Amino acid sequence: MKLIIASNNKGKIREYKQLLEPFGYDVVSQREAGIDIEVEETGTTFAENSALKARAIYEITKCAVLADDSGLVVDALGGEPGVYSARYGGCDNDADRVALILSKMKDVKQEDRSAHFVCTIHFIKQSGEEIAVEGRVYGKIGYEPLGNNGFGYDPIFMYEGKSFAQVSADTKNSVSHRANALKALIEKLSQENSGGNK
Repeated sequence: MKLIIASNNKGKIREYKQLLEPFGYDVVSQREAGIDIEVEETGTTFAENSALKARAIYEITKCAVLADDSGLVVDALGGEPGVYSARYGGCDNDADRVALILSKMKDVKQEDRSAHFVCTIHFIKQSGEEIAVEGRVYGKIGYEPLGNNGFGYDPIFMYEGKSFAQVSADTKNSVSHRANALKALIEKLSQENSGGNK
């Protein structure tokens, strides 16, 4: 079944392909589906933003759509960057956003560097039925970027002694906020379909 991911983020699309194709979905990006719109994320929560994106794409295609909104929540920064993770500090690339977090955290002690990634998924079936779920993963903010895998804030998000950019794709895909949100989604789909999630 064709499933449009309401994103053109290559890292995100790659992860969704790895996670969802084993369940029988033909995962395509927004661009691959021929949709050229940028939905304005005017929501104040991750859940509101993912719903806005999914509904906009569904209105155009009437096809199954999955939209997510995700970000990093740093406790010592009062929850920043939060829903503004993708455009934090007006920076236009990942490296600058990472550097900004590190500069703000330079005097924060190890025990106070707790953080978590949040991912909300808004899934709209071809029938129009909507499902909303959330996933989280907890860790700490490191002191420097480490690793070459992943994307976004992965190089400074420390999970069990390694950054998310140091662990393998398989490891990240089994524990990440996106993986946890997808597990919740797949569980709901499985319950509804009496064990089938296609």
